[in-house]
Amino acid sequence: MKYIVKTNKTVKQAVDDLQQAVIKHNFSVLHIHNLKDTLNRKGIDFPSECQILEICNPQQANKVLTQDMDINMALPCRISVYDDGGQTKIGMIRPEHLLAHLSNSKKLTDVAREVEEASIAIIQLASNSRTAS
Repeated sequence: MKYIVKTNKTVKQAVDDLQQAVIKHNFSVLHIHNLKDTLNRKGIDFPSECQILEICNPQQANKVLTQDMDINMALPCRISVYDDGGQTKIGMIRPEHLLAHLSNSKKLTDVAREVEEASIAIIQLASNSRTAS
């Protein structure tokens, strides 16, 4: 259900490269949640870097929402970049697996598969090479 890769990059480098990879795959970053900063502001001494990018491909989102508006609760897609014991990781919940729990629609399964393949390509691009110019 999870897709996670390791990278030798820092969390910041991986986030920067992920933002560029998202654009190259016709997605956009809607928001970045900095979990460490948020928890620290709430008085919790959370030591690990963790940034969660909400990403969207508007055409794919439209296909999903016009088929089943209830799926809005699973959107947008999220990709996390985080430090796990000194190792930077980039991961996501696989859209196809998530959608399988929410719908039996073949059309939606096809869209989820396309989004998952694009998301994996985005993660691979960001984890392997400097994509930022």
